[in-house]
Amino acid sequence: MIAPANPAAHAQLQRLKECNRPAVTFVLDGRPAQAFAGDTVLTAVLTQMRQLRINEFSQQPRAGFCLMGACQDCWVRLADGQSLRACQTMIEPGMHICTQPAGTEGAA
Repeated sequence: MIAPANPAAHAQLQRLKECNRPAVTFVLDGRPAQAFAGDTVLTAVLTQMRQLRINEFSQQPRAGFCLMGACQDCWVRLADGQSLRACQTMIEPGMHICTQPAGTEGAA
């Protein structure tokens, strides 16, 4: 099997429209990434990877649920430790988003 040329091919979301908005660069789990102006953090992450985070209690992958901030399923952290709801927060240039539980970065 040949690996896809686009690493986002294994992403949860595939962008089909509105690809002409300005690009926003950010850092996702220590790696450079791009989204579009007007994207939520949830959209920005799920266009890069298959899951938003691993649930700290069940250890199961999560990708957001209600998309309106009620279910508490989309919490991620910024590099400074601040937690935010990915479905209600707009992506901003230079954001450093951590989807791994605190203290597990770099763990294999």
